[in-house]
Amino acid sequence: MPIASLAMYVSPPPIMEATRLFWEALGKRIRAYGLDAPEALDDEVRYDEAWLRPDLLFGQTCGYPYVQHLRGKVQLVGSPVYGLPGCDGPLKCSFIIVKAKSPAQSIADMRGTRAAINEPGSNSGYNLFRAFVAPHAIDGRFFSSVLETGGHRASIDAVSSGEADVAAIDCVTFGNTLRFDPDRVAGVRILAQTAKGPGLPFITAAATSAKDLGILRRALAETIADPALAEICGTLSLRGISLLGDADYEVLTQLDRGAVRHGYPAIA
Repeated sequence: MPIASLAMYVSPPPIMEATRLFWEALGKRIRAYGLDAPEALDDEVRYDEAWLRPDLLFGQTCGYPYVQHLRGKVQLVGSPVYGLPGCDGPLKCSFIIVKAKSPAQSIADMRGTRAAINEPGSNSGYNLFRAFVAPHAIDGRFFSSVLETGGHRASIDAVSSGEADVAAIDCVTFGNTLRFDPDRVAGVRILAQTAKGPGLPFITAAATSAKDLGILRRALAETIADPALAEICGTLSLRGISLLGDADYEVLTQLDRGAVRHGYPAIA
Protein backbone atom coordinates (compact mmCIF):
# COMPACT_ATOMS: atom_id res chain seq x y z
CA MET A 1 0.00 0.00 0.00
CA PRO A 2 1.43 3.43 -0.90
CA ILE A 3 1.59 6.17 1.71
CA ALA A 4 0.28 9.73 1.86
CA SER A 5 1.83 12.39 4.08
CA LEU A 6 0.61 15.96 4.59
CA ALA A 7 2.63 17.18 7.56
CA MET A 8 3.69 20.70 6.58
CA TYR A 9 0.58 22.56 7.76
CA VAL A 10 -0.92 20.68 10.70
CA SER A 11 -1.59 23.35 13.28
CA PRO A 12 -3.57 24.85 14.93
CA PRO A 13 -5.97 21.91 15.59
CA PRO A 14 -8.66 23.04 13.07
CA ILE A 15 -6.02 22.87 10.34
CA MET A 16 -4.96 19.39 11.38
CA GLU A 17 -8.56 18.16 11.35
CA ALA A 18 -9.32 19.79 8.00
CA THR A 19 -6.17 18.25 6.53
CA ARG A 20 -7.31 14.82 7.69
CA LEU A 21 -10.75 15.28 6.16
CA PHE A 22 -9.28 16.71 2.97
CA TRP A 23 -7.15 13.64 2.47
CA GLU A 24 -10.09 11.32 3.15
CA ALA A 25 -11.97 13.03 0.32
CA LEU A 26 -8.97 13.18 -1.99
CA GLY A 27 -8.00 9.58 -1.34
CA LYS A 28 -11.55 8.46 -2.06
CA ARG A 29 -11.54 10.32 -5.37
CA ILE A 30 -8.15 8.87 -6.32
CA ARG A 31 -9.42 5.36 -5.62
CA ALA A 32 -12.51 6.07 -7.72
CA TYR A 33 -10.13 6.61 -10.63
CA GLY A 34 -8.71 3.13 -10.05
CA LEU A 35 -5.49 4.11 -8.31
CA ASP A 36 -4.56 2.50 -4.99
CA ALA A 37 -4.54 5.13 -2.23
CA PRO A 38 -4.46 4.85 1.57
CA GLU A 39 -7.59 5.80 3.47
CA ALA A 40 -5.64 7.76 6.07
CA LEU A 41 -2.53 9.92 6.18
CA ASP A 42 0.62 8.33 7.53
CA ASP A 43 1.45 9.90 10.90
CA GLU A 44 4.33 7.62 11.82
CA VAL A 45 6.92 8.50 9.17
CA ARG A 46 8.75 11.80 9.76
CA TYR A 47 7.60 14.48 7.33
CA ASP A 48 11.03 14.75 5.65
CA GLU A 49 11.55 10.99 5.55
CA ALA A 50 8.30 10.58 3.63
CA TRP A 51 9.57 12.75 0.77
CA LEU A 52 12.00 10.14 -0.56
CA ARG A 53 9.97 7.06 0.21
CA PRO A 54 9.62 5.00 -2.99
CA ASP A 55 6.03 4.23 -1.97
CA LEU A 56 5.03 7.89 -1.57
CA LEU A 57 1.80 8.44 -3.47
CA PHE A 58 1.10 11.96 -2.26
CA GLY A 59 3.03 14.33 -0.04
CA GLN A 60 4.01 17.95 0.46
CA THR A 61 7.48 19.39 0.77
CA CYS A 62 9.05 22.80 1.24
CA GLY A 63 10.36 24.53 -1.87
CA TYR A 64 13.89 24.99 -0.51
CA PRO A 65 14.65 21.31 0.14
CA TYR A 66 13.00 20.60 -3.20
CA VAL A 67 15.55 22.71 -5.08
CA GLN A 68 18.40 21.64 -2.82
CA HIS A 69 18.13 17.87 -2.97
CA LEU A 70 14.74 16.55 -4.12
CA ARG A 71 14.75 17.55 -7.78
CA GLY A 72 14.96 14.47 -9.96
CA LYS A 73 14.11 12.26 -6.98
CA VAL A 74 10.41 13.18 -6.73
CA GLN A 75 7.79 14.55 -9.12
CA LEU A 76 5.80 17.74 -8.73
CA VAL A 77 2.04 17.17 -8.59
CA GLY A 78 0.98 20.79 -8.15
CA SER A 79 1.56 23.88 -6.06
CA PRO A 80 -1.29 24.95 -3.78
CA VAL A 81 -2.95 28.32 -4.12
CA TYR A 82 -3.84 29.71 -0.70
CA GLY A 83 -6.16 32.64 -0.10
CA LEU A 84 -4.31 34.31 2.75
CA PRO A 85 -2.49 37.66 3.10
CA GLY A 86 1.00 37.37 1.65
CA CYS A 87 -0.07 34.85 -0.98
CA ASP A 88 -0.27 35.61 -4.71
CA GLY A 89 -1.49 32.59 -6.61
CA PRO A 90 1.06 29.82 -5.96
CA LEU A 91 3.57 32.37 -4.64
CA LYS A 92 3.94 33.33 -1.00
CA CYS A 93 6.18 35.42 1.20
CA SER A 94 7.33 35.32 4.78
CA PHE A 95 6.39 37.94 7.33
CA ILE A 96 9.23 39.45 9.31
CA ILE A 97 7.85 39.68 12.84
CA VAL A 98 9.01 41.59 15.90
CA LYS A 99 7.59 42.07 19.37
CA ALA A 100 4.36 44.10 19.28
CA LYS A 101 5.91 47.01 21.17
CA SER A 102 9.22 46.98 19.28
CA PRO A 103 10.16 50.48 18.07
CA ALA A 104 11.76 49.07 14.90
CA GLN A 105 10.55 50.58 11.63
CA SER A 106 12.63 48.54 9.16
CA ILE A 107 14.93 45.53 9.05
CA ALA A 108 17.90 47.89 9.31
CA ASP A 109 16.75 48.71 12.84
CA MET A 110 17.21 45.06 13.81
CA ARG A 111 20.99 45.05 13.41
CA GLY A 112 22.63 43.49 16.45
CA THR A 113 19.41 41.90 17.71
CA ARG A 114 18.62 38.22 18.28
CA ALA A 115 17.06 36.25 15.42
CA ALA A 116 14.97 33.10 15.60
CA ILE A 117 14.87 30.60 12.74
CA ASN A 118 12.86 27.42 12.51
CA GLU A 119 15.60 25.45 10.74
CA PRO A 120 18.27 26.08 8.07
CA GLY A 121 16.46 23.82 5.59
CA SER A 122 13.35 26.01 5.51
CA ASN A 123 12.50 28.32 2.65
CA SER A 124 10.13 30.58 4.56
CA GLY A 125 11.96 30.62 7.88
CA TYR A 126 15.49 30.72 6.51
CA ASN A 127 16.07 31.12 2.76
CA LEU A 128 13.66 34.05 2.28
CA PHE A 129 14.77 35.55 5.60
CA ARG A 130 18.47 35.36 4.68
CA ALA A 131 17.86 36.92 1.25
CA PHE A 132 15.95 39.77 2.89
CA VAL A 133 18.71 40.47 5.43
CA ALA A 134 21.72 39.86 3.14
CA PRO A 135 21.98 43.40 1.66
CA HIS A 136 22.29 44.79 5.20
CA ALA A 137 24.94 42.37 6.46
CA ILE A 138 28.50 43.50 7.14
CA ASP A 139 31.33 40.98 6.90
CA GLY A 140 28.79 38.15 6.92
CA ARG A 141 27.01 39.26 10.10
CA PHE A 142 23.88 41.15 10.99
CA PHE A 143 22.44 39.63 14.18
CA SER A 144 24.07 39.26 17.60
CA SER A 145 22.83 35.68 17.91
CA VAL A 146 20.62 33.13 16.13
CA LEU A 147 18.26 30.75 17.91
CA GLU A 148 17.05 27.62 16.09
CA THR A 149 13.56 26.86 17.39
CA GLY A 150 12.51 23.85 15.29
CA GLY A 151 9.24 25.34 14.04
CA HIS A 152 7.39 28.49 13.06
CA ARG A 153 5.09 28.45 16.07
CA ALA A 154 8.10 28.14 18.36
CA SER A 155 9.71 31.09 16.56
CA ILE A 156 6.56 33.17 17.13
CA ASP A 157 6.66 32.21 20.79
CA ALA A 158 10.34 33.12 21.04
CA VAL A 159 9.70 36.62 19.71
CA SER A 160 6.55 37.09 21.77
CA SER A 161 8.28 36.04 24.98
CA GLY A 162 11.36 38.15 24.33
CA GLU A 163 13.71 35.19 23.89
CA ALA A 164 14.36 36.49 20.36
CA ASP A 165 13.75 39.84 18.69
CA VAL A 166 12.91 38.94 15.11
CA ALA A 167 11.90 35.97 12.96
CA ALA A 168 10.52 35.16 9.51
CA ILE A 169 7.21 33.32 9.52
CA ASP A 170 5.60 31.63 6.53
CA CYS A 171 2.57 33.76 5.65
CA VAL A 172 0.31 30.69 5.49
CA THR A 173 1.36 29.60 8.96
CA PHE A 174 0.94 33.16 10.24
CA GLY A 175 -2.50 33.44 8.67
CA ASN A 176 -3.66 30.10 10.06
CA THR A 177 -2.38 31.04 13.51
CA LEU A 178 -4.08 34.43 13.38
CA ARG A 179 -7.38 32.79 12.46
CA PHE A 180 -7.38 29.84 14.84
CA ASP A 181 -4.88 30.67 17.60
CA PRO A 182 -4.90 34.49 17.77
CA ASP A 183 -3.50 34.65 21.30
CA ARG A 184 -0.25 33.17 19.99
CA VAL A 185 0.39 36.13 17.66
CA ALA A 186 -1.06 38.81 19.94
CA GLY A 187 2.41 39.69 21.24
CA VAL A 188 4.02 40.22 17.84
CA ARG A 189 3.54 42.44 14.80
CA ILE A 190 4.60 42.30 11.16
CA LEU A 191 7.57 44.56 10.44
CA ALA A 192 8.00 43.71 6.75
CA GLN A 193 7.51 40.97 4.22
CA THR A 194 10.10 39.15 2.16
CA ALA A 195 10.19 38.54 -1.56
CA LYS A 196 7.66 35.99 -2.80
CA GLY A 197 8.53 32.56 -4.10
CA PRO A 198 6.61 29.43 -5.07
CA GLY A 199 4.96 27.71 -2.15
CA LEU A 200 5.13 24.20 -0.75
CA PRO A 201 4.54 21.78 -3.64
CA PHE A 202 2.55 18.58 -3.52
CA ILE A 203 4.81 15.74 -4.67
CA THR A 204 4.77 12.06 -5.55
CA ALA A 205 7.50 9.45 -5.90
CA ALA A 206 9.77 9.50 -8.94
CA ALA A 207 8.46 6.06 -9.89
CA THR A 208 4.83 7.24 -10.18
CA SER A 209 3.78 6.74 -13.80
CA ALA A 210 2.70 9.59 -16.05
CA LYS A 211 -0.81 8.14 -16.09
CA ASP A 212 -1.01 8.01 -12.31
CA LEU A 213 0.46 11.51 -12.02
CA GLY A 214 -2.35 12.72 -14.26
CA ILE A 215 -4.89 11.01 -11.99
CA LEU A 216 -3.39 12.70 -8.92
CA ARG A 217 -3.55 16.12 -10.54
CA ARG A 218 -7.10 15.65 -11.75
CA ALA A 219 -8.33 14.28 -8.42
CA LEU A 220 -6.60 17.09 -6.52
CA ALA A 221 -8.12 19.84 -8.64
CA GLU A 222 -11.58 18.28 -8.48
CA THR A 223 -11.41 17.80 -4.72
CA ILE A 224 -10.53 21.44 -4.11
CA ALA A 225 -13.31 22.58 -6.47
CA ASP A 226 -15.98 20.25 -4.98
CA PRO A 227 -18.75 22.40 -3.43
CA ALA A 228 -19.36 19.68 -0.85
CA LEU A 229 -15.85 20.28 0.48
CA ALA A 230 -16.05 24.07 0.52
CA GLU A 231 -15.97 24.24 4.32
CA ILE A 232 -12.92 21.99 4.59
CA CYS A 233 -11.02 23.85 1.88
CA GLY A 234 -12.15 27.12 3.42
CA THR A 235 -10.58 26.12 6.73
CA LEU A 236 -7.37 25.36 4.86
CA SER A 237 -7.72 28.56 2.76
CA LEU A 238 -7.04 26.27 -0.19
CA ARG A 239 -8.26 27.84 -3.44
CA GLY A 240 -6.73 25.65 -6.14
CA ILE A 241 -3.47 24.36 -7.58
CA SER A 242 -0.96 25.64 -10.10
CA LEU A 243 1.17 23.30 -12.21
CA LEU A 244 4.60 24.77 -11.61
CA GLY A 245 7.79 23.13 -12.84
CA ASP A 246 11.47 23.09 -11.94
CA ALA A 247 12.10 26.38 -13.70
CA ASP A 248 9.52 28.11 -11.49
CA TYR A 249 11.23 26.89 -8.32
CA GLU A 250 14.65 28.01 -9.53
CA VAL A 251 13.96 31.45 -8.07
CA LEU A 252 14.54 29.93 -4.63
CA THR A 253 18.01 28.83 -5.72
CA GLN A 254 18.64 32.33 -7.07
CA LEU A 255 17.75 33.83 -3.68
CA ASP A 256 20.19 31.41 -2.07
CA ARG A 257 22.98 32.38 -4.47
CA GLY A 258 22.15 36.06 -4.14
CA ALA A 259 22.71 35.93 -0.39
CA VAL A 260 26.07 34.23 -0.96
CA ARG A 261 27.06 36.98 -3.43
CA HIS A 262 26.29 39.49 -0.70
CA GLY A 263 28.73 37.62 1.52
CA TYR A 264 25.95 36.26 3.71
CA PRO A 265 25.91 32.48 3.17
CA ALA A 266 24.28 31.80 6.54
CA ILE A 267 22.03 33.76 8.87
CA ALA A 268 24.38 35.19 11.45
